[in-house]
Amino acid sequence: MSSPMPPASPTDPVPTLLLTRPDGASRRFATGVADLGLAVVIAPVLRIVAVEHDAARLAAARGLVFTSVHAVPAAGAGRGRPAICVGPATAAAARAAGFDVTEGPGDAAGMMPLLAGLGAGWLHPHGTHLARVLPVPGMVVYDQAPQVLNNAARDLLAGTAPVLLPLFSPRSAALVAEQVRDAQAPLWLVPISPAADAAWDGAGGRASRRLVAPRPYAGGIVAAIETLLNAKQSI
Repeated sequence: MSSPMPPASPTDPVPTLLLTRPDGASRRFATGVADLGLAVVIAPVLRIVAVEHDAARLAAARGLVFTSVHAVPAAGAGRGRPAICVGPATAAAARAAGFDVTEGPGDAAGMMPLLAGLGAGWLHPHGTHLARVLPVPGMVVYDQAPQVLNNAARDLLAGTAPVLLPLFSPRSAALVAEQVRDAQAPLWLVPISPAADAAWDGAGGRASRRLVAPRPYAGGIVAAIETLLNAKQSI
């Protein structure tokens, strides 16, 4: 469970941001928070791997439901077809691909009302590991292969300065928790959702500070990071 954030100290060193999303997503996030002035280490614990799927069926679908930006490339050209997207990043990718987008609130639970009464012809392309089954026929179009943290991350975690660690999904939270049990560095945890927070605890993770994102997408994680940093600076 989330724990209260302990008071910061003006003598606390500036944390380093450790990003464990797939490489491309981590680099995009790092670019988006460059103005925070944090050092960044990228160490993906998941690698996106395309899998064979029925591309013709996807191309013929009347509409698509996207719960991850990683599924959008598999869908091909949007051609103005409707797409219901879980949150802002996925919506932006779908718009760029030519879909007529309806944007959800950031998580699968929140987008459920948008899926009511869609009728036949809709598909949900998704990864092998699905956090929630939707009331739309699904199709696996990619896998999320686990990876071990790289040497840069291990060196960072062996230090004494705090490590700011966003968690972007329950699965990645569990994978990271299992790999950082022996970390010496204080961990400042920012789970994207209560589900990611619970997955961290379920895998035996620990944290010296923790703040769940107020909104379940990247913008919410940025807001939580800023709150942690501002708390440090205001003491």
